[in-house]
Amino acid sequence: MKYKDVMLRALEPEDLELLYEWENNEIYWTLSNTVAPFSKFILKRYLKNAHKNIYETGQLRLMIDYIPDAKTVGTIDIFDFDPFHNRAGIGILIADEEYRRKGLASMSLKCLVDYCFGTLQLHQLYCNILANNCVSMDLFKKQGFEQSGIKKEWVKTSDGYMDEYIFQLLNNK
Repeated sequence: MKYKDVMLRALEPEDLELLYEWENNEIYWTLSNTVAPFSKFILKRYLKNAHKNIYETGQLRLMIDYIPDAKTVGTIDIFDFDPFHNRAGIGILIADEEYRRKGLASMSLKCLVDYCFGTLQLHQLYCNILANNCVSMDLFKKQGFEQSGIKKEWVKTSDGYMDEYIFQLLNNK
């Protein structure tokens, strides 16, 4: 799947080192509700099963490639896929700071929303964003997501508890 300067692609065995680095970076753990590192063994097993259908696994991870530099810069995920209610959650990471604030997350999100509403024929998408993550809130708002709720003191951090906002995008076509 391509949109402008980004391509969303399936996981490849060669992505192991990047996934290992990103999944074990404690900076992202609060965002992904991770509390322990992943082993290469677990990630290899995950990659081995990445070919499975979203209807089997309830999730889909795609790598974000920046086409002009031929570089993988992040991931975008569909999770909590519910084909009965036609909804799913979305998460995105532009891991390489050099590639942040260049519109790559917007292009990637646009591409994934089109895929979810067009190909998967979902009715709605949602995301959960920590209250201090204004950049992510702006990203999702620009794509038409609206804040629909607040989970008070939802995430425990080293500084105490933080609220988490729920954003939704409905496919009204």
